Amino acid sequence: MTAVTASADGFWMPAEWAPHDRTWMAWPGPNPTFEDPGDLAAARRAWASVARAVRRFEPVTVVCGPGQAAGAAALLGPGIETVERDLDDAWMRDIGPTFLTNGRELGAVDWTFNGWGAQPWARWEHDAKIAGQVGELAGARTYASRLVNEGGAIHVDGEGTVLLTETVQLGPERNPGWSREQVEAEIHAQLGTRKAIWLPRGLTGDYPPPPAERRGGAPDGFGTSGHVDIVAAFARPGVVVAHHQPDPAHPDHEVTREVIGLLRAATDARGRRLEVVEVPAPTVLEADGRWADYSYINHYLCNGGVVLCGFGDPRDEEAAGVFRRLFPERTVTLVDARTIFAGGGGIHCITQQQPRI
Repeated sequence: MTAVTASADGFWMPAEWAPHDRTWMAWPGPNPTFEDPGDLAAARRAWASVARAVRRFEPVTVVCGPGQAAGAAALLGPGIETVERDLDDAWMRDIGPTFLTNGRELGAVDWTFNGWGAQPWARWEHDAKIAGQVGELAGARTYASRLVNEGGAIHVDGEGTVLLTETVQLGPERNPGWSREQVEAEIHAQLGTRKAIWLPRGLTGDYPPPPAERRGGAPDGFGTSGHVDIVAAFARPGVVVAHHQPDPAHPDHEVTREVIGLLRAATDARGRRLEVVEVPAPTVLEADGRWADYSYINHYLCNGGVVLCGFGDPRDEEAAGVFRRLFPERTVTLVDARTIFAGGGGIHCITQQQPRI
């Protein structure tokens, strides 16, 4: 690990639409997220579907727990690499490195990981080490950060702007005692950004309900407490796609109205007023007894492709049309993400891009 910051060495985080060398994923194993064997089997099929969709456009490497590579390979199919390392969970966006470049070599940030704010169901003894291990496998120069952060909690435009959420980086569960200025300074020092746009919160279903409202099972507690990659994402410099809940019966109707208004009033690092493209939420309001946080924003851009969350919903094709207009040079592929969302995330949450140098 290098003591100085990544940006001091000339590294920055490219936008997700920049060319990739590969995509990294992690394989679901037996853990509190997938305690039921049927849930684990379904999760593995869902993860494999995403891996195959991405593999149409670029190489994929899947990190598997010890002894799980052969079984994973059988589900993943040909052409997808596997490596074995100790794992706790399967959300590579959050536990893996945030890859960087300085134009000549690969870099990576190894954020401090504490199980999404020490969630009561989470385990992270092994996942806290995965970013460094994947960085080493990729041949990256890795920079350790004291900031508790996850890859799903940031989104960049590649030109100096980063989206953040107050309830994540400023939450006492992750970074007690850190001021907004300290968080921004560390984010900029590692990502090479210079302008942070803060969203006040994430989607309602992404927050664990208070203990009094929990039914006692672990799934009641899933949530990241506001990851930005389910709410808003850059589509290109100056353009943001944002989740819009049109139904006033859902609490995200007010949440997304506030977020969209804030984004429309914001300027990026180059002083441009943001253009906001609203993407309506799926029509379903509840899932598994909770407010649904189903979102098309949690998509993944790969070389020549957009892998988009599908929900078997009437709005799936409407959302696909929005992304086809935004990315006319890319192939949009809908992959059913309901099983992934049941575990607490989406397609973006289980993928991590390694930029091409």
